[in-house]
Parts: sequence; C-alpha cells; structure tokens
Amino acid sequence: MLFVFGLLTSAIAGVSQSGGSAPQVGSQAVIVQVHTGQRTGPYTPIWNYFGADEPNYLYAPNGKKLLGELAALSPVPVYYRPHNLFTTGDGEGSLKWGSTNVYTEKADGTPVYDFTITDRIFDALIAAHVRPLVEIGFMPEALSTHPLPYRHSFPKGDIFTGWTYPPKDEAKWSKLVTAYTAHLKQRYGAQTATWLWEVWNEPDIPYWHGTPVEYDRLYDLTAAAIRGVLPEARIGGPEATGVSDHSEPFLRQFLEHCAHGVNAATGGTGAPLDFISYHPKGSPKFVDGHVVMSVGTQLRAMERGMKVISSYPEWRRTPIILGESDPEGCAACQGSQNGYRNGPLYGVSVAEATMRAYELARKYGVNLQGAVTWAFEFEDQPAFLGFRELATNGIDKPVLNVFRLFGMLGGPNTEWVAAESSGGLPLDDVVEHSVVSSPDVNAVATRSEGEVNVLLWNYHDADVAAAPAAIHLRIDGLRGSVVTASEFRVDETHSNAYRVWQQMGSPAHPTAEQMQQLEQAGKLEQTASDHEVVLRGGKADIDLNLPRQGVVLVRLVQR
Repeated sequence: MLFVFGLLTSAIAGVSQSGGSAPQVGSQAVIVQVHTGQRTGPYTPIWNYFGADEPNYLYAPNGKKLLGELAALSPVPVYYRPHNLFTTGDGEGSLKWGSTNVYTEKADGTPVYDFTITDRIFDALIAAHVRPLVEIGFMPEALSTHPLPYRHSFPKGDIFTGWTYPPKDEAKWSKLVTAYTAHLKQRYGAQTATWLWEVWNEPDIPYWHGTPVEYDRLYDLTAAAIRGVLPEARIGGPEATGVSDHSEPFLRQFLEHCAHGVNAATGGTGAPLDFISYHPKGSPKFVDGHVVMSVGTQLRAMERGMKVISSYPEWRRTPIILGESDPEGCAACQGSQNGYRNGPLYGVSVAEATMRAYELARKYGVNLQGAVTWAFEFEDQPAFLGFRELATNGIDKPVLNVFRLFGMLGGPNTEWVAAESSGGLPLDDVVEHSVVSSPDVNAVATRSEGEVNVLLWNYHDADVAAAPAAIHLRIDGLRGSVVTASEFRVDETHSNAYRVWQQMGSPAHPTAEQMQQLEQAGKLEQTASDHEVVLRGGKADIDLNLPRQGVVLVRLVQR
C-alpha cells in the first residue's frame, strides 16, 4: 500500500493535500532503500555545535530566545563557541566584534579583573542549558605587545588590530587565565567539567600576530593555567584554517609540539590535547545571476585535515571538532555570492556537508566529535539583510529548521541503519568536483526503540530552478502490520519565513502583526500529519516529490 507524503497525495484516497497531482513513479524515480535490520553503528550527533564572533548578542532578548531554541533541538547537549571573551571594551556588540573588559590595569600596572560582562554571557548560556566551548582569547589591550589601534570598525579597515598580538607579560596572562577559570568554577560549579576549553582562533593567519612557536608557548601556558583549576578540563586546538597548503604546516608543527615538544609551562614533554580543531569552509560564487555553492571546497579542506590527523598514531583517535564548518568564511560579510543565506539553500548545503562529514570520518577512521556552525544572530540590523545567521530579528531562518530535522534523527541509544539512494553521488566525486552536474538526491536513516527516521535531501551547488525529484522510498525490516507515519520538510514553500517576508513586500522593519506571521512561518512545518501505513512483508513503500534544495524527514513509529 502506497502513501504519499507532504506536498503530494494519498495513493488510496487520491486527494491532494496541496492542490498538486499525485507523483508518477517510473523509471526516472530515485529509489531510496532503508534496511532497518542492518545497523551500521551508533548515531552520534556532530551538528550540535554553534558559535559566533559577537558574544554580547547572547544575552540580548533575541539571543536568549535563539539559545533556548538551540537547546530544544534534541536530547543531546548543544555547545556554543564564542570569540572575544578576553577582548577589552564596554560590552557593546557590532559586526565581528565583542568584548568583556575582563582585564585592565591600574596606572602602576596592577591587574584589575572584572567578570561583570563575562557573567552575562555565561549566565545566558547556562540558563538555556547550552554548554560553553570556552575559547580563551583575545588579548586584552593592557597586555598586548602592540595595543593600538585596538577596536576595529568592520567593514572598514583592517580588523586584525591590537587584540591579535601576544602578551607582553606571560605571568600576568597566566594569572588572568587562572583567575578566569577559578571564577567560572566558583560561579557554575561541577558542570564546568562538561565544558570544552581551547586557546585562540585561527593562529595561522593574522588572528595571531606571533610565530607558530609563540602560539605553542601560549597554548602551554593557557592549558596549564586551566588545568591548575580544573585538572580534568578537556582542552584542545589549534582552530587552524582550512586545512590547506597554507595551514597544514602550522597544524603539523602544533601536533608535533603537543606530542614531543618541550612544554613552556611545565618543562615536560608535550602538551594536553583532548580534541583537535580546524576550519573547513566552502567558497560560493555569483555566476550568471545566481549563487553557485562549492560544498566540494569545504569537503576537501575537511578531508585534508582528517588525512593529517590520521597520519599521527598518537592523534589518530583523538576527537576532532570542526571548529567552524561553513559554506564560506565570513558570517558578517555581505555580497551577491552570499545571497543563499536567507532561503533553503543554506540549510540543504549544511545537510550535504554534515552527512558527507560522517562518510569522510568513516573513510579515514577518525573520531569526529563535532562540527561548529558559525552562525547565530545579529542585533540592530534590518530583517533578512543576508548575514550568515540562524535567525533574523527573532525570526527563524530555514537553516534552523534543518537543524530541527537533524535533532529528530535521535539522541542517546540511536543507531544508524543502512540506506542507499540511486540518486546519491559517490563521496569521492562530490569531494573532488562538488555537485555541479547531477543533483545529489540522497538519504540517511536512524533507528531507535520503536522509531525509524529517514532524512532525504536534494542538493545542487547552483541555485537555479529545477524539477523536483520523484522518490520511491522503501523501508524494510519493520515489525507488525501497521506503522504510524509523518513527514516534516524544509524547502522553498515550507518552513521558509523568507518567502513569506518577500510576499509581504520585504519590509526592513516588520510590524507587530507581520512579526507574528513571520515567527509562525519560521517554525518547522509538519507536511503530513500522523497516519497509518499498512506494511506488506515488513515493508513500507512511500512515494514523494522533493524539490531542488529541499530537505525532508520521514518518521515511522512502530506499535
């Protein structure tokens, strides 16, 4: 018995749910098979990591709202990685800027610690049940070897100002890190043992105006100060760019230092390294009036880092965190090539990159723990201005609904099951060439007690109109005679507040009534309500159409 989901019709009732006609499944249909009896390993989420340059937005009203939404995505904990936790300033956020004023000095050089703004940031995270990934950085003005100019004015001028330099007094730096860690432990207690800690960001480019050896030294001193307060703290790095021809030498020298170098803080051999982090990014372009993504660029950087790490026996199984894993490199930048960010293309590209990351990790035998999406929200900006963000002015963007679909794949005690798609492209082909010819119409599936979830997506680098993919989904290995099925989707016409905003005339500052409509449109839409599907020999057969740049989750609940 065939049931049609979402945009389509029930093959039995023949009644359209959206005014469209029933799908025709023939030789051109993509065949997706899910074998629920073939369990391929435990499902461990990697998507539950987020971060941004601007930490002060975390405690703004819209920031608090969004943190709560992130925490509600699934039963697994969400981590958040903020920049600028040590940056000097008054706590005013702006594009690519934030500050806490945690460290200043009296005229005689006496250190002054102030945790007032720090507490606002961490209180917001903890109140939302979000775990911090504590990035120790950047350099306070009073400690910088080159303090002026200090605050930048992005997008004007150079952003890599006085906060990017090494400390002029290493002892004062170490004491600051010790005091900071002790304050967090005193304020937040035993839960600090579940946090992650790291040193700086992208020290292979001008985020760090020091040498690689000076970074290694900063890492040793900082890790020792943290461990002096929290002996079991999980500390990692180096949050290098790429990995590319430029950054690979930096990453390798850091790994060799942590394994065999002389520790600047202890005099011993090596340094603690509980996870290894780097930043794979894509490179979209604007061509012939439309955006062309490059997920292959992102995946090649991802793969290269895994190759490097797997080449070291001592680090091969160390957890990897992709500290910023994004379609491109600048969340606060604008431009025609970034026009994908408001609509469903951002979300489906995240689905493509995330699910391929699992495949790459299996290919190289590495331990992929997380992939940080470097996106949050921007305050005091017009709606849908085109920033890389999860929500705009309190309105959820389609990409956040893709994360909601990820959350539905399951939590603890969930397993991957075998899934195969006749429309899926080979991993090596996507890594080498990206998705520039045929679309990647693909699927993954998980199984937990009494429930099967199938995530399907239809991705292409080019953001151009195309016919939807007709999909025949067969799920076997099911128990009993009946299951309850439902469907949730994100595409051009579903779970897409941007489209509703455009239909309103694209108001820069929506009215209260419009905001109510947009917030509703920003929610994840269930496109087929719960209904019974009769099984035939333990199999469920489902036909659906999936638009280009769409993502859908089909859920079966067994009785």
